[in-house]
Amino acid sequence: MPFVDPLAIMLVAVAASTGIIALYLMGVARGKRSFANLAIPGFAIGAFDFFSGLFMSFVWPFPGALAAYNMLFGDPMLFLGIIMLAGSYMLYKGIEIKVLSLFGFLLGIYLAVETYAMVALKLETGNNLLAALGLYGFSTLAAILSPLVYLDAKKNKNAYYLLAALLIIAAFFAMLIGVIGIYGHLVSPP
Repeated sequence: MPFVDPLAIMLVAVAASTGIIALYLMGVARGKRSFANLAIPGFAIGAFDFFSGLFMSFVWPFPGALAAYNMLFGDPMLFLGIIMLAGSYMLYKGIEIKVLSLFGFLLGIYLAVETYAMVALKLETGNNLLAALGLYGFSTLAAILSPLVYLDAKKNKNAYYLLAALLIIAAFFAMLIGVIGIYGHLVSPP
């Protein structure tokens, strides 16, 4: 069976996920009360994130030292998928989703270690180093600061806008790397 590299579309999915979360945060800051319209897209992209992350973490065939790449991207994507699936269900049912920020915080710690390891272990040294650091760095900041959603949105709109901005920047870097990957795969298929 030939090796299949779905990393490019997975990066587009990360951009979509962070975009959906940013839309939610901006809506809360603006006083919106119902987010049922985000439930189905959140579920769809969350399912894709979950199954892609699961595939990459446990099945993607990078052997030996390269197996670190399975963890570097697959594990956070798997956890993001879990958060997105839980969040979409909670939005659909009208349940408060602030508790998910605590899981986001844990994901942020994981991403911080991975960001450091990416540089220290030279896991990314190529043309995409700055973009990868942008993706992981802004994702780390957004995730670690995610408990800011426990602040009153009416009095602390800027905290919500800050989180949304960090996620939008992370989405930009994810799309950038994804588009570069798509082009690279079309030029030289795996």
